[in-house]
Amino acid sequence: MAEKIIILDFGSQYTQLIARRVRELNVYCEIHPFSKIPELDDSVKGLILSGSPCSVRQEDHPDINLGALIGEVPILGVCYGAQLIAHKSGGEITPSKIREYGRANLSKVDSTNELLKEVDLDSQVWMSHSDTIKSIPDNFEIIASTPQVEVAAFHSKSHPVWCIQFHPEVTHSSQGKIILRNFVVHICRCSQDWTPDIFVDATVSDLKDQLGDDQVVLGLSGGVDSSVAAMLIHHAIGKNLHCIFVDNGLLRKNEFSDVLKSYEGMGLNVKGVNAAKEFYKALEGLTDPEDKRKAIGRVFIEIFDAEAKKIKNVKWLGQGTIYPDVIESVSVNGPSVTIKSHHNVGGLPAKMNLKVVEPLNTLFKDEVRRVGRSLDIDEKILGRHPFPGPGLGIRILGDITAEKVEILQEVDHIFINGLKDKGLYNDVWQAGAMLLPIQSVGVMGDERTYERVVALRAVSSVDGMTADWCHLPYDFLADISNQIINKVKGVNRVVYDISSKPPATIEWE
Repeated sequence: MAEKIIILDFGSQYTQLIARRVRELNVYCEIHPFSKIPELDDSVKGLILSGSPCSVRQEDHPDINLGALIGEVPILGVCYGAQLIAHKSGGEITPSKIREYGRANLSKVDSTNELLKEVDLDSQVWMSHSDTIKSIPDNFEIIASTPQVEVAAFHSKSHPVWCIQFHPEVTHSSQGKIILRNFVVHICRCSQDWTPDIFVDATVSDLKDQLGDDQVVLGLSGGVDSSVAAMLIHHAIGKNLHCIFVDNGLLRKNEFSDVLKSYEGMGLNVKGVNAAKEFYKALEGLTDPEDKRKAIGRVFIEIFDAEAKKIKNVKWLGQGTIYPDVIESVSVNGPSVTIKSHHNVGGLPAKMNLKVVEPLNTLFKDEVRRVGRSLDIDEKILGRHPFPGPGLGIRILGDITAEKVEILQEVDHIFINGLKDKGLYNDVWQAGAMLLPIQSVGVMGDERTYERVVALRAVSSVDGMTADWCHLPYDFLADISNQIINKVKGVNRVVYDISSKPPATIEWE
């Protein structure tokens, strides 16, 4: 049974980052809502209690039966997790006189304590809380302080319980990785054997047992997730996997043929289906983003269902669902608010009466790429920017027409190829162009023009949960703008989007 660390999520914006840091130590971990604590079997080596936007002083604060957990496995409380442990063990929590947020330095460090070995005096940490631990329980001892926060870290004298008031998972905590390593490796004694190769071997073995001789159908997109999922299933069942790549008429320029070509030599059983006319017909006259997404999803289901029925005895639907999708669907306070319909197809298994197989649903995006490299998948596929399922349909604001799609394809082609030519593509997490539903006055050849406006978007991110706009060189942006206006008929103005996520989303619709 593979060993793991369990992270109990109390709603912190940093919870996923804790999981990343643990996995960077080659230790598997899972995030669970505090209200749904899993069974602590022999595979669970430790618990981490996350931060939270809540206060333990609230009557309805997120709470757990701590007594049932203490003594079972080592526990690390982070920020709110530390305050909760102190509060439930007899300590006192009071409002901070000033909000303790931002960088701080440790003025006291007990480097003999297992958690703080190799942590330097004056080490920088990141604080983010509005409550203060005024006093710790009787059976605890303070092991770290800052000039403003006396109880920066403390430890139970009788049980394997450690608490820290700061966030070791963020990069601002300069030796946070050392602290997490001390807890996960030295205290919890995890063996650090969770690697991409081990994941591939274990997953392929499990898929063989799960799928047997059954037929599986999977929708390929040309992106990282679906490609890696397909290869894992292919390694398990070979030609019993049937991949379908649907051209919805909203792909990038030449993408349909380029993607099909990229799969040549991989041994996959791939069928391409050109259904652009069906999608354009369904989108005719629609302007609301959700209406467009739903229409695209509905037609995709119809096309995919029709193609799947041509395959005999299909019992499984393969999907490239990754861990952030799973986490969001079981959030601390129930399913999170719908900002916009998910890019992945929804409702397909119920309609097709198929069982679902999701070999990547425990991995983050960067981990999917590492697994892909272990499977020897071409870097052109693994390094490909994310591209939404609805494609250019949500990058054309307003109604969709073949003419608009062609204009945006040309603009996008110039932008993406420019990033590649200048060696900037791999520095960007996702890039694309938006066709805006406005026209502006311009001058071309001494003549007045009244043509379309396009917006360029390029962001840096780790997994798309948050993102910041990329500071692309001005001369590059000037060159791309010049090329677009000169080469794409119907466009006379180019703007660059400098919004981060949040508050903006990556896609405009």
